[in-house]
Parts: sequence; C-alpha cells; structure tokens
Amino acid sequence: MLAGLALALAAGCASLGGERPLPDGAEAWSLLGRPLVPPALPDSVRADREARLTEARAAYEADPDDPDALIWLGRRTAYLGRYREAIAIFGEGLEKHPGDARFLRHRGHRWITVRRFDEAIRDLSRAAFLIEGTEDTVEPDGLPNARGIPTSTMHFNVWYHLALAHYLKGDDDRALEAWRRTLGVSTNPDAQVATRYWLYLVLRRLGRDAEAAAVLEPVTAGMEVIENHAYHRLLLMFQGERSPESLLEGGEDALQNATVGYGLGAWHRMNGREEEAERIFRGVISGPEWAAFGTIAAEAELAR
Repeated sequence: MLAGLALALAAGCASLGGERPLPDGAEAWSLLGRPLVPPALPDSVRADREARLTEARAAYEADPDDPDALIWLGRRTAYLGRYREAIAIFGEGLEKHPGDARFLRHRGHRWITVRRFDEAIRDLSRAAFLIEGTEDTVEPDGLPNARGIPTSTMHFNVWYHLALAHYLKGDDDRALEAWRRTLGVSTNPDAQVATRYWLYLVLRRLGRDAEAAAVLEPVTAGMEVIENHAYHRLLLMFQGERSPESLLEGGEDALQNATVGYGLGAWHRMNGREEEAERIFRGVISGPEWAAFGTIAAEAELAR
C-alpha cells in the first residue's frame, strides 16, 4: 500500500482531496497562490537525512505494522521536504493504529505545512480527545538541538499545533482557548517562550491588551532557553527590554529569520504601522523556508 501511494505522490500523480493540480515538484500552494517547491538542502545535510530515511524505511519494511517504524518513516520523509508523501505515510499509520494519537499529531503538523488548516484542525482535535486524561511523555527529536535535549512533549505538540492551526486560519477565539491549554502543558523554558509568544499575539489581535501584558510578566532575560531563542528575544522586545534592531543582529539562519520577521511584522501591525508590517511580511514570504511557521503566518496576514 505505502509504496504505490508514495510513488504516486512523489511523482505528482496524486492530489490531496479538494486541491487543484500542482506543478511538477511542488508540494503545496501558498496562501497567495504560489506553488511551493522544497528548497535545496546543503549536500551534507541532504546526505545525512537520506541516510536516516533509508534506515527508517528498512525498519518499516522489516515490520510494516510497527507504529514506531511508521512514525519515523513519516518524520524522516518530511525532513526531506516530501510533505505529501509523509501525510500519506501517517495516514497508513492511522489505518493500522486508529487509536494512536501520534499519527494525528504528526499528520496535523504536516497539514499545516501544506496550508490545509481545516484538515489540521480535524486531526489535532481528534488527537486532543485521545490524549485527554493520559500521562504526558517527552517526544524524541528527529532533528536534535545543539544540546541533544528534547524540549517538547506529546501533549504540548498536540495543543501547540492545534492552537497554531486556529491562529493561522484567523479563528482567534478558538486559538486563544487552545493556546491557554498549551500553556498548561508547557513545562520548560523553551515551551514557555514559544507558547507565550503566540498567546501574546492572539490576545493583542483580540484587543485584550491587559491580558497580553500579563502573559509577558514571567519572561526574563535569564531564562535557560535551549533552542527557541527567537521567540525569547521577541518576547523581550514586546516587553521593551530589547530593540527591534537588535533582533536582526547575529546572522540568524533562514528559519529564524522567518520567525523574527513575522514577529517584527506582527509587532508593527499591532502598533498601527500597517505599511511597515506589510513590507516585512512580504520579505518573510520571499525567503526559501516556506515550511517555517513564521512564513505561513506572514502569508496568512497578507492573504487576509
């Protein structure tokens, strides 16, 4: 089943339901109608990810019913920019293991990547139902941070991605409710700064400025953040502890630029500087990392 469907998707011969045909090599349509093609990876990065995908495929072929093998096959496929194929793999996992919320969590994430927010909300809402009352567990990293310490959990990832899908769709009331649930399972500084960042933005979008200010109160410059440094610096900027210019120093990579760029644009918009916000959003979407949440959020702002 998997081999035939994956080959069809990889060749561009199959479309996700309700989608107009894509050009060859494209993985999705942007929210502004542009076909999105995975960016080129550095040779060393691509070689490493392809080797890990080969290992994951071998584990799957050795036991096609093993849920862990299916999860890692889907994750390793997505890390190479083959998001539609990954969605199909997680779909196979759901057929075999319908009660395993991990497949819904990961497929929900990749529905967001390909700009299919309704499908993401459907999957992630079901995942949230399945995890209710269960013990939370640390989720292993597929692309480890510099310290090799995972910073997220299963419950966090389900609620975080569900909240993000609502936010990107512009359903701020539901996003607020989901971000508050996310904050309740944000158990370390990295999770805290990521959640507080989006929670602050949605409260400002709703005009609830006093509540937004309260979200910033626990944030300090000395927090031991391992990987979500961009979110941390943006929160400090929202507090007035850092200047907007300071966030653009240090030669951040494309993904971090998307994160910082969207945060700066959102800050200008919430302070009434629409032209500057639009200029920054357009700069963000011109970058190569279209799968970054900051890029998707900038697209959503421009599309609205």
